[in-house]
This record gives sequence, structure tokens and C-alpha cells, in this order.
Amino acid sequence: MSSRPTSASPGQGRAVEGLPLEWRPATDVAVAAQLACLLEASVAKPGNVSPERSFDDLRYEDFLAGAAAIGAPLAAAGSQPLGATIRTAVDATARWTRSNTNLGVVLLLAPLAKAALRSETGSAARSIASGFTVTLRDEVRRVLDATTVDDARDVYAAIRRAAPGGLGTVDDQDLADEPTRTLVDVMRLAAGRDGVAAEYATAYERTFVTGVPALERARRDGLSWPDAVVETFLTLLATAADTHIARRGGAAMAAEASRQARATIAEGGVRSAGGRAAIARMDRELRDARHIGNPGTTADLTAAAIFVALLGGAWRP
Repeated sequence: MSSRPTSASPGQGRAVEGLPLEWRPATDVAVAAQLACLLEASVAKPGNVSPERSFDDLRYEDFLAGAAAIGAPLAAAGSQPLGATIRTAVDATARWTRSNTNLGVVLLLAPLAKAALRSETGSAARSIASGFTVTLRDEVRRVLDATTVDDARDVYAAIRRAAPGGLGTVDDQDLADEPTRTLVDVMRLAAGRDGVAAEYATAYERTFVTGVPALERARRDGLSWPDAVVETFLTLLATAADTHIARRGGAAMAAEASRQARATIAEGGVRSAGGRAAIARMDRELRDARHIGNPGTTADLTAAAIFVALLGGAWRP
């Protein structure tokens, strides 16, 4: 039997070419999650930590440790509540890192992992006929719609442990209190001020509509993985302001970062010498002593797009 399924119909998402029929979901979901984090962190993206650029309280090695730590929790995503997966992954990361490296990534990857492990047959190969990304997004909707107040409690606990900066307070369902609504409901309340919460509220609109297509287009055009990751990051930032910057530096700073991303893409981005020079300028302009210009939410969304692409068979040995 061939291990290369046929292509999906036009408009139904990219075909999962090369995905073996004996695919073992839990094992491959864990590997895909770890690899997505490693690919995202290992590329020099403007304003972010990379192998050559660390922050005072955050090193590239911390991101490597976080990527390794979440493998086992995400492998178990199909057999436990979503909130428990997120809390376990954050707890595992905290045992290996000194600062918050991956809260946003964990929040984004956990529902995707649970969706990938929830197929009716237990085999991702059966979803090929209808288009992998379409099928996965439908399953993500079901995962989110099924969340509970207990899921919200676990996620609140995980966020408190990770202690991200700049969250502030709100009148309804504040993180300092115990939630009284389901996880997806509290995320909908936060969607206007947080890009990760907005993905929960929209069944991963930016991941599936902007991020994954940008990454797949870059790879089809022959870009290397590092260049494809940078292009995906710039595309995501160009289309929406980064809420991590907005929380810490204000709306005007976030809008300026998006303007710079659009200008950089117009210069050619990773595809031209002028574009690469623009990327370097953008990186310098986004860096400051307090790291408030760090487009961290966009980096998290980039990791989510990579994860979906990897689940769909984008990695070629």
C-alpha cells in the first residue's frame, strides 16, 4: 500500500502528501509540537530572542528547554481535559526554565494537539480525503466548544504560574479571581486585547487563514525553513498589531511594528538583499532595554502555524 495519499480537492486545504498510513498520533503530535517550537525559536525574527540574541531574563536555551518540556503533556492531550494539558505543560516548562518562555505557545498548541488526536478513527490518514487543515479546524471548533469551567480554572492557574507581564486587570473573569465561565467563554471576553485569546474566539482564524497559507506558500516557492518562518512571522505581524507589544508599550507602538513589517515585506523581505537589510533595521528598532517592543504574540502564532503545517506532513525527511 502506498504511503503517499492523493491530493485534496481545491479549496480544501493542502494535501497531506507523505503522511504514512501507520502514523501514530500521540507520538507524532508530540514531535511536531516540539519541532514547531524549535523551528520558531531558532530563527532570528525581528525583536525576538534567537540563538544570537538573548534578553536579560530570557535566553535562547530557555526556549529549547521549554520546547522539550511540552512534548509529553501534549502527547497526552487526547486523553485528558484541555485545561489539564495546558497546566501540565506550563508546570513542566517551569521545572526547566527560569522565565516564561512558552505560555502563549502552550495555549495555542494544546487545542490543536487535542483536535489532532480526536479524529473519529484515531488515524489522521482518514482525514486526507476532505483536506487536512479543513478537518483539523473543524475539530478545533469542537474542542473549544466542549471546554468547561474546570478547564478555565486550570488555565488560570497555569497563567498565574507563568506570570506573563502586562496583563492588567478586568472587571469580569479577572485572573486574580476564580473563573465562573467556560474556557472558551473567558477567552472570548479577552479576544479584543489578546491575540491568543482571539484564536480561541475565532477557531484559529489567523493561524489557518493567514499563518499556514503564508508558510506553505513560502515553502512551495523554495524558501528554506528559516526563511519561510521569518516570512510567516512578518506576514502575521503585517496583518494585525501584536497584542504583547500593545499591552506593554501601547497601541501606537504595536501599530508601528505592524507598519514596519509591511514596509519590510514591500522591500522583499527574506527574498531580496534590500528586504534582508530592512529586516535587520526592523530588528534594531524593535529592541529596547525593557523589551516592550517584542512581538511575542506574533511569534506564538508563527509556532502554531508551523505546528499545523507539520501535522499536515510539511516536514520532509
